[in-house]
Amino acid sequence: MAAAAQDEEPAAPAALPELPGGDELLAFLRAGLAALEADAGAPDAEARALLRQLADSTAAMAALAAAPPGGAAPPGGAAQPGGGAPAPLSDAQLAEQLESLDAQLARLEAGLSSADADTRALLGHGLAKLGAGGGEGGGEDEEAGGDDGGGLKSGGPMRRLDTFGPQGMAITIHDLSYSVTNTQDKKEKLLLLKNITANLKPRQMTALMGPSGSGKSTLLDVISGRKTVGSTTGRILFAGQAPTQQFLRRYTGYVEQFDTLLPILTVEEMLMYTAELKRPRTEPLAAKRAAVAELLDKLALTPCRAVKIGNPLEKGISGGQAKRTNIGIALITNPRVLFLDEPTSGLDSFTANETMAVIRALARGGVTVVATIHSPTAYAFSLFDSLLMLLRGRVVLATSGRGGAAALAYVRGLADPRAAALVAALDDAEGGGAAGGCMNPAEFLVDLFTRADREGQGAVFADAYDASQLKLDTVAETDALASACPDLPASVAAQLATRSSTVTPWWWGLRTLIKYRTAHNYRDPAFLGPRIGDKVLMGFLVTSLYWGIGDDFRPNNYVNMAAILFMWTTLPAFGAASYVPSLVLERALFVRERNDGLYRVFTYLAAKMFDELFINAVVSVGIAAAVFYGVRLAGSFALFYLTYFTTLALGIVLAYTIAALSPTMDAANALLPIYVVTLLFFGGFLFTYDAMPPWWKWYSYINPLRYAWTALMTNQFGGGRDAPWLGGSVLGYYGLRGQSPWANLGYVACFWAFFLVCAWAALAFKRHQKR
Repeated sequence: MAAAAQDEEPAAPAALPELPGGDELLAFLRAGLAALEADAGAPDAEARALLRQLADSTAAMAALAAAPPGGAAPPGGAAQPGGGAPAPLSDAQLAEQLESLDAQLARLEAGLSSADADTRALLGHGLAKLGAGGGEGGGEDEEAGGDDGGGLKSGGPMRRLDTFGPQGMAITIHDLSYSVTNTQDKKEKLLLLKNITANLKPRQMTALMGPSGSGKSTLLDVISGRKTVGSTTGRILFAGQAPTQQFLRRYTGYVEQFDTLLPILTVEEMLMYTAELKRPRTEPLAAKRAAVAELLDKLALTPCRAVKIGNPLEKGISGGQAKRTNIGIALITNPRVLFLDEPTSGLDSFTANETMAVIRALARGGVTVVATIHSPTAYAFSLFDSLLMLLRGRVVLATSGRGGAAALAYVRGLADPRAAALVAALDDAEGGGAAGGCMNPAEFLVDLFTRADREGQGAVFADAYDASQLKLDTVAETDALASACPDLPASVAAQLATRSSTVTPWWWGLRTLIKYRTAHNYRDPAFLGPRIGDKVLMGFLVTSLYWGIGDDFRPNNYVNMAAILFMWTTLPAFGAASYVPSLVLERALFVRERNDGLYRVFTYLAAKMFDELFINAVVSVGIAAAVFYGVRLAGSFALFYLTYFTTLALGIVLAYTIAALSPTMDAANALLPIYVVTLLFFGGFLFTYDAMPPWWKWYSYINPLRYAWTALMTNQFGGGRDAPWLGGSVLGYYGLRGQSPWANLGYVACFWAFFLVCAWAALAFKRHQKR
C-alpha cells in the first residue's frame, strides 16, 4: 500500500441494508470504518475500502439469505422473473459468499501492519464477531481473534461448533445486601452491599465497576457463591430459580484475578485435565480432545498448546496466554455463566483488548458473562453491553443492555446540583472529559465516582439513582426476567437442583489426577530429588556409622543397638518437613479446583498420598535393605521394612495435617518440628517408661514413635535374643518385655489412619482464604 494514499479523502460510507438478526454487526462495521477514517495513523485508503467492501458483502449475503418479500435484489443478488423478491440463497451460493468473505478477511488482515494496537484489537473483535455469525443471530458459530504475536486470526471458512455450545441463563438480583462482622469490634456488623437490584442477561457482557473498595469483587463473589464468611439477605435467581451451591460449582465458570494453573502441564494438558474431570465420564476421549482443540483455536492458544505453563522460576507461557488458559478451563465444560475477576489485570493494553474481544465473542455464543474491571481501555469498555457501577456497596448507575454511552448520558443529565457540580469540575479538570474526546469513558466514570467518594458525596449519586427512572426501569426489567422462566426445561431444572458438586465419581477423579499430575511429577527432577536424596543420604550415614554392629550382642553394645533403632524411627518424622510445601504452596490451586467442582477433598488427598507412598514404597525397600543387612540387624527384614515404610507414611500424613491446619508456610514449619520433638521425649529411649513422671505417662500412649520403636526393639531382641543386662534384660530395662512387634506395627498403622482423617477434615473444613 502506498503511503501517499493515506492522505486521500475517503468517500462517505454507503448506506447499507439492515442485516436481519445481525444489525449489531453492521453497526460494528460502520463504527470500525469511521474509526479508521478518523485516525491518521490507521491503515491507508485501500484498507478502508476493504472494510467497506466487507460491510457491503456481509449485508448483501444476509439480505440474500433472508429474501424479504417484495424486496429489491441487493448487489450480487439475482432477481426473480417479473421483479419479485430475490431468490433465497442456496447452499452453493451461501458457500460462495462465505468464501468471498473469508478472502476479504485475509486481505484485510494482511493490510493491517501499520495499524495501532487499538485498531488491531478492534478489527480482531470484528473477525471474532464475523465468526460468531454476528450479534444475537450468531448462535454457536464462532471464531477467535488475535494471538500474542499481534496478528489477527481470520481462520478458515466459518463452521458450526458442535462440541462447544453453551447456553446462558438470566441472573436476577433482588434487594441484595451482604454484611460481615467487624474484626475490630465483634459486636458490629459492616454492610458491604446494600439493597442491590440488577439483572445479568445471557449473550451479554456485564461490567461491575467502581473505585477500589466499592464492593464489585464482593458482589461477584456473592453472586457466584464463593463467599465463605458473612450473611446475605435478598434473592439471587438463576433462570428464576434459587441455585444450589453444587450447581454453581458444576455449571458456572469463575476466572480468578490471579492465575492458578499447574506449572508442570502444557496448555493443552491443562485443558484436557480439566475436561476429564468436569465433562461426563461417558463422553469419549476423542470428543474431549476435539472440544479442547476447538477451545484452543477460539482462544488463540493453538501456537502455545505444547508449551509448559511454567512458574516464576521456570519460564513458560506469557501472561496473556495464562489469562486465556484460565478462561479456557472455565469454558471447557460449557458453563451457563462465566464470572471473571479483573480479567485484564496485569496485561498490556493490546493483550487486554484481545482478551476481552475473545470473551465478547464467547458471550455472543450464549454464555452469560459478568466481569469486574477496574481500568479498562476505551475499546475494552465499548465491548460491554451493560454496566453496574457501585460506590461503597450501593448502586450509583445501572445500564442494562445500554452500554457506556447511556452511562455518560445519565451522569450528565443528573438534576442534583451537587452531582452536576462534580461532573462539571471533572470536565474542567480533564479538558472536556469523555464528552470532549479527551478521556476514556470508563476512566471518566471511575474518576467521577472516586472523587465523589473522597469528598463525601457518594451518597448523592446513590440517592439520585434510587430516585431515578433508570432504577425503576431496572427493577421492572429484573422482575420481568425473574418471572419469565416459570416452565424450565427438565434438564435445566435438574441442573439448578443438583446436589452433587462433581461430575465424575471419586475413583475417576483419582485416576485423572494420577494420569496428569503423578505422571508428570515422576518425570520431574525437582519432585524426585528431595524425596529420594534425603533417604539415600540418611541410609548411607546410618549404615556407615553402625556398620556390622547389629549382631554384636555384648552388654556394651546394647545401647548402640537401641540408639540406631530409635534414630531409624525418628528419621521419617523429621523428614516429614519436606512434604509441607506440597500442600501449602498448592492451596490456592486446590481451593480454586474444589470451588470449580473438579474433585472431592478425599480424591485430592488420596491422589497426594498415592504420589508420595508409591515412590517411597519403592525407594524405601532399597534403603531399608542397605541398613538392615549393612548393620547386620537381627529379626525379620519384612517387619523392619514395613515399620520404616509405615512410619514414613505416618510422617507424610502428619505433615499434610499440619500444613492443612496452618495458615502459612512459616506456621507449618514451626508447628511440625515442635510436635516431633515432644514425641522424642516420650518414645521410650530417652526416658524409659518406668522413669517418666506419672503425670506424663499418658502422653507415651498417644505417641506413635513409641510403638514404632517398640516394634523394632522386639524384632531385634525377641525370639530368644533378649540378653541379660543391668540386673534384668534389655527389653525389661526399657519396659518392652512381652510386647508383640506386629501388634505395635498395627498401632502405628492406626495412627496413620487417624491422621489421614485429620488431614481430610482440615482440608474439607478449615478455610484459610476467607472471602
